[in-house]
Amino acid sequence: MIAYQLITALSDAKPQSHLIARVSCAQLPQTALVAEMRESDGIADTRFGCAPFERITLLPDALWHDALTEGLLAALRPLIASPASADIVLDATDIDDVVLAQVLRFLFNQAHRLSDLQLKKTSEGVRIKRITALCLPEQQEKLETIFRHQQAIAHGMVAARRLADIPSDRCTPQFVVEEAQKLCSAFPTLRCDVLNEEQIVEQGLGLLHAVGKGATCPPRLLAIHYDGASDGPVRCYVGKGITFDTGGLWLKEGAGMYTMKYDMCGAANVLGLMLTAAGLALPVRIMGVLALAENAIGPDAMQPGTVATACNGMTVEINNTDAEGRLVLADAIAWASQRHPQARYIIDMATLTGAVVKALGYELSGLMTQDEPLRAALTQAGKRSGDEVWSLPLDARLKKQTDSAIADLCNTPTNNAAISASAAWLLHHFCPQTIPWAHLDISGTALWRESGRSVASGRPIPLLVEHLMGDL
Repeated sequence: MIAYQLITALSDAKPQSHLIARVSCAQLPQTALVAEMRESDGIADTRFGCAPFERITLLPDALWHDALTEGLLAALRPLIASPASADIVLDATDIDDVVLAQVLRFLFNQAHRLSDLQLKKTSEGVRIKRITALCLPEQQEKLETIFRHQQAIAHGMVAARRLADIPSDRCTPQFVVEEAQKLCSAFPTLRCDVLNEEQIVEQGLGLLHAVGKGATCPPRLLAIHYDGASDGPVRCYVGKGITFDTGGLWLKEGAGMYTMKYDMCGAANVLGLMLTAAGLALPVRIMGVLALAENAIGPDAMQPGTVATACNGMTVEINNTDAEGRLVLADAIAWASQRHPQARYIIDMATLTGAVVKALGYELSGLMTQDEPLRAALTQAGKRSGDEVWSLPLDARLKKQTDSAIADLCNTPTNNAAISASAAWLLHHFCPQTIPWAHLDISGTALWRESGRSVASGRPIPLLVEHLMGDL
């Protein structure tokens, strides 16, 4: 874990650090170099003549208050790609709280790189080990809280990212279970319950069984319980955990299959959220449910036209085997509601539809719910955390999109319209109306895309932690 400290004078910074500051920062050294850097219209960056620092970077003041377009992050990413020092000194004397949270999560997330998976021969470069915040004395108490929270959030994000980045030949449903059990064992407030393939059938989770039965790696349902309080309503989170998605017999093309090891990011993020809640010792009760399966091709793979029965008794016609995520989510939502019929809410998250990316791009998660207080709370939490959501419609006008002649529901609309909202309309049938429920489609936000490559981002853990803390 990357450490942090707060200082009120640059003289307290560790020598050979990388200083990152606003152009107008009043505490910068009064040297000819700094004076020349301040005259720059954009980013000023040097590794020459900046002792006692290893590197000095001055960034325009406007970036330190740009939460909307993440301008400061965009400037920092190439600078931190190859760190000059293990110690970062960040000017926090005048920075927007949301921007600071975004930057801290980015820096703390440097604890995980793809090279850490040890699948490629690389020479180890400099790694960031400490973040030092330059602040005013009156800021220290507030910044200490912000740093502590963002460090814990990043810890959960790193766990989720590392798990999601592992190739799917290793990251099977059982592997996810075992990794989760290892990570949760560090916290006495976390405990895990697992359903194997036989128990999944015995408990009537026919949709999860249908998706996972075609693979040699059988499905699992993992429930992680966080007991941060002795009583009170349980908050439930459900994550789609398709460890690899071929599309089943509705086979994806090769290009569309390449990143499908990341189709379990929803489940990975539920795990990360549980670890963050435990790390912050939040005084609540939470259950996280990971619906884990591989959507594979084989003699036992589900077929288009199959009708499967969920654990709440509803039947679903599977007219598209590549719409498997909503099937495992539906069973997991129903199962969670049966375990906690008085739940405060159920929130599910999934890399569910490419359509949400076409609608909202890569910066916003799609939010679908019929519970207005929950919609408002999640929307505001997104703005406070810098991990935003955008609402899509969800009402009875979508009913025809899930009509089936042979079953209660079908899993995809035959007219190929309103794909994201139609999936949410299907899911809402599996949460009782007495429990507030929301669906997050994170197909755009669960991955960070750069230079034609994709890696797990850990979103929307920051959003959900902010929402949790605002709901205490």
